[in-house]
Amino acid sequence: MANINDVSRLAQVSKATVSRVLSGSRGVRQESREAVLRAVEILGYQPNVIAQSLTSQSTGCVGVICATEHMQQGTGYLYALEGQLRRHNKHLLLRFANDPDGVAHAVRELGRGLCDAMVVIGARFTLPPLPENVLLLDCLAPPTANSIGVDHRFAAETATRYLVAQGRRNIALLNYPAGDAAENTLFGYRQALESHLIPYHRQRLLTVDEPVATALATLLRHDPGCNALLVTDDHQGREAIAALAALRRAVPQQMMVFSLDGSQTLPGAPPLPAITYSLDTLARQVVERLAGGGNSDPLRGRLITP
Repeated sequence: MANINDVSRLAQVSKATVSRVLSGSRGVRQESREAVLRAVEILGYQPNVIAQSLTSQSTGCVGVICATEHMQQGTGYLYALEGQLRRHNKHLLLRFANDPDGVAHAVRELGRGLCDAMVVIGARFTLPPLPENVLLLDCLAPPTANSIGVDHRFAAETATRYLVAQGRRNIALLNYPAGDAAENTLFGYRQALESHLIPYHRQRLLTVDEPVATALATLLRHDPGCNALLVTDDHQGREAIAALAALRRAVPQQMMVFSLDGSQTLPGAPPLPAITYSLDTLARQVVERLAGGGNSDPLRGRLITP
């Protein structure tokens, strides 16, 4: 098995130069950098991660706490994050949590020298106080300098405008329970209604505090003319479609359901119009923020239609 001495001899540079190239340090001549990378490829050299961490006081690992309740969504985020971290010679250390105590426990465990930084993804519950080196990705927590998220206001406004263009003017919103995401979603929804001179009706605002089937039954009992529904994500959309089927409302003929966060193609199920987000872009923002760069602007999604 090749070692750093072999790379040094083949590249005709010092071991210190090899170390600087492999750690991504600056101040190395381009010719030397290319010689080292060629030697690494020829020899199939694999750096000793433990030795590197002892020397640099850095583990090269990023702890990722998956707090999303939907495993398929979590898998998408993890795949994108792992790819972006690998491009920067970083490793992903994974933990799962489904409540505030679980997140706090994972942060304490990962914070004991196992990783250099941490990312919590997809939490839809109130988070405990967290250290400064913890980033929040797509969490329904109040926005901070450590938050990376999506533009809920733009998504709701774009979706509502689309539904109106489809002839749907009696639009209900099944919103997040509370917080910044809920406020921005409601703002975008109301702004789009106002721009089309459509009155806002309080009874058309539903939240996930009660089961989707119960909320829809109440809505249609008081507002039988409702013909469109905005939901927070694809999973909620599928629940709504099942509930509407039980209420004998055909989708999309009598009620069009629109997901504000992605839509999956499932066998036997109609595809939903939706706002989608590039997980690779969000993962890239995480890596940029970990490196001390990037911006805090929420990511705007893209409208997709069946």
